[in-house]
This record gives sequence, structure tokens and C-alpha cells, in this order.
Amino acid sequence: MASPDPVSEGTLPPGSVIVDDVVPPRAPWSAVIEAGRLLSIVDLEGNQAVDTLLYDAHDTSERYSVPDTIVAQGNVYLGEGSVLMSSAGRPLMTIVADGCGRHDTVAGACSKESNTLRYGHHTKHQHACAENFLIEGAKWGLGKRDLVSNINFYMNVPVGQDGTLGVVDGISRPGLTVTLRAERDTLVLISNCPQINNPCNGFDPTPIRVVITAPVGSE
Repeated sequence: MASPDPVSEGTLPPGSVIVDDVVPPRAPWSAVIEAGRLLSIVDLEGNQAVDTLLYDAHDTSERYSVPDTIVAQGNVYLGEGSVLMSSAGRPLMTIVADGCGRHDTVAGACSKESNTLRYGHHTKHQHACAENFLIEGAKWGLGKRDLVSNINFYMNVPVGQDGTLGVVDGISRPGLTVTLRAERDTLVLISNCPQINNPCNGFDPTPIRVVITAPVGSE
């Protein structure tokens, strides 16, 4: 018997599919998710970090806020029910379904500079999430000053008793899906993480699938 298609193992919400894209390894992606619509991110092959930034689509000076989100939910990890708050203290998106169970929002995005500091100058040429965000954000008029701390879907970052962070093997598996509902029109930037120097992608970046759905009755 043939092995199951990893896409079919994910749970996608019912409704009309507006966008259905496969994002290649190391690549960026972006879209505006209208209020009420759903964004599903499928970890096609497992253990792939998906760095994500959120902005109010009509005023990008209002954007995802790590401290507001952590305070609102009383937890440094994200999962089903987490409300992703803006810098103005307003909900941008809510995680309404989660097959993985825990996502990071404190470790930030890799960059050429951080790679060089952490892993040596021989990594300076390597593409990183910060560069993906700059490339994709430029399409929406965003620049370096608009980059803030991000969400790392599917990334496993334990926090030690002394407050230190670790990046360890992921807890995701092929086909797991996280679904977010837009609470307002939200610009979403994604970097399908290119990192190969730590285990966040199993040292082998892989593709993801992103699906935008209009829920039943809202078409």
C-alpha cells in the first residue's frame, strides 16, 4: 500500500479555497488575509520552521507584538486559542486549530549577522529569514525598520530555568497544520526558514503549503 500523501493528513477547514500555494524551501511568501478568513500553514515534510510576521493591512505601523501577545495569554508558547496581539493591543489573528501543539515567539528570525556571530564567518553568504522578510516586505512598502520579533511556527525552543533559550529538534511531523483566523485585514509575511546550522529545520529546509479559506457561509 502506498504511503499516505502528507497533505491529506493535515486538517484544513471547510469553505472556499482562495489561495493554495506550495512555498519552496528557503523562500518567502506574503498575502493579505481579509477579516474572517482563515490561513492554514501545513508542514509538508515535518520539522520545518515557518517564520511569520503580521501587520494591520491598512496601517502597517500596527504590527505583531511579542510582549502584548505573551501578556494576553500568560504563556511564551503559542497554540490553539492563542490571540496574536498588535502593538496597539488589538487582536490581529487567532490560532483556531493546531495539530502541533506548541510554537515559538521569543527566538526571533535568523539573519546573516546572527549566523556569522553564532556559527562563524564562513556562514556569511547564507540566505536567512531577515533577508526573506526584507525582500517580501518591499512588495508592500516595508523596510528594515518595519521588522519586529516574529512567530516561529513549528520551531521547538525550550526555555531553561535560567531563562536561556535552546533550538532543538522539532516536535512537528509531516502534514501537521496550524490554522489562524484573521480578526482584521492582516498582511502576513512568511519566511520558509533557510537555516541549516541548527536543528530548527532538521538541517534540511523543506517546502510548506499555505491555504487561505473563506469559511462556509462567508463567501
